[in-house]
Amino acid sequence: QVQVVESGGGLVQPGGSLRLSCTVSRASFGPHAMGWYRQAPGKQRELVATITNGGTTNYADSVKGRFTISRDNGKKMSLQMNSLKPGDTAAYLCKARRTAPPLYDAWGQGTQVTVSS
Repeated sequence: QVQVVESGGGLVQPGGSLRLSCTVSRASFGPHAMGWYRQAPGKQRELVATITNGGTTNYADSVKGRFTISRDNGKKMSLQMNSLKPGDTAAYLCKARRTAPPLYDAWGQGTQVTVSS
């Protein structure tokens, strides 16, 4: 079964930076697209950023110009977060999707990001 694991969360002051990583394992073939989502307590899960195998990226308006998503290799992705705000506080979850056989749509458990002074 495909496994997705996030790392890199933590506590940071407003204006600070963090880098999140996401690794796919137990997959014979890499994902076609990967993405970061976040969910704050009492709120719905929302898209943060996505990236395809071809390097096409998509960002939520709230993070454009501050966050950068990148593919490190076929099964690893990173999210560089700069100029963090208290409103960025949430659990950040990684999703990996493969749209050709063997198909999969796998989520990680999430990593907590807290922006506070």
